[in-house]
Amino acid sequence: MAAENLVTFSDANFQKDVLESDKLVLVDFWAPWCQPCLRLGPTIDALATEFAGRMTVGKLNTDDNQQTPSSYSISGIPTVMLFKGGQMVEKLVGLVPRDKLVAAINNHI
Repeated sequence: MAAENLVTFSDANFQKDVLESDKLVLVDFWAPWCQPCLRLGPTIDALATEFAGRMTVGKLNTDDNQQTPSSYSISGIPTVMLFKGGQMVEKLVGLVPRDKLVAAINNHI
């Protein structure tokens, strides 16, 4: 299942698990009350399985972790960001179609 490939990011582990990662990292900024976030969830889960071993895929709950979203000026969720070498290289806001997410990943992997 995807759950074993999906990482839970937080303000506490963001530096180590995202910015210091030697792999491409996809971060889904979401909240449990956000309907578009919940609709995007299965796609994020599937990407975690599809790209397992080649990149890290995880979610950051913006309600529980407000420092990191604030530092990246996230004003709407869902927001998906790709990080490579400690830098944000792609930002997709809203309920993004799967093919657009895959294309963004393939541009950076």
